[in-house]
Amino acid sequence: MVCLYCGHNTSVINSRPQKRLNKTWRRRQCEKCQQIFTSIESVDYSGTWRVVQYNNSLSVFSRDTLFASIYESCKHRPHPSVDAGSLTDTIISKIAKHIDSPLVPRKLIITASAETLQHFDKAAAVHYQAFHAV
Repeated sequence: MVCLYCGHNTSVINSRPQKRLNKTWRRRQCEKCQQIFTSIESVDYSGTWRVVQYNNSLSVFSRDTLFASIYESCKHRPHPSVDAGSLTDTIISKIAKHIDSPLVPRKLIITASAETLQHFDKAAAVHYQAFHAV
């Protein structure tokens, strides 16, 4: 990775896996200007997963689409975007535990989302289920 400040090469000076989110946190230092910054390495699910729709057609998995549907269900909360971001990461990690191929059934996404919302906020879960019937 290149430095954010001067564009030269960087080296990793600290690294920690975040197993629950399937990400890696890294502290990097520029080899030229010595500036230090943080990066997060994560899987690009949109380039890996395909969602199997109810009619068996395939579509690209989109974290943004999942986030938007969770955000809509959390609009009544004080910080809906923060909540939706964390919930989306939790839902994706649940989905990843239940699949063994790049094909993800739409029903699995909806079920994992509904269950996660049910544990977090019952009103959000009801709203989500009203728009995403299994």
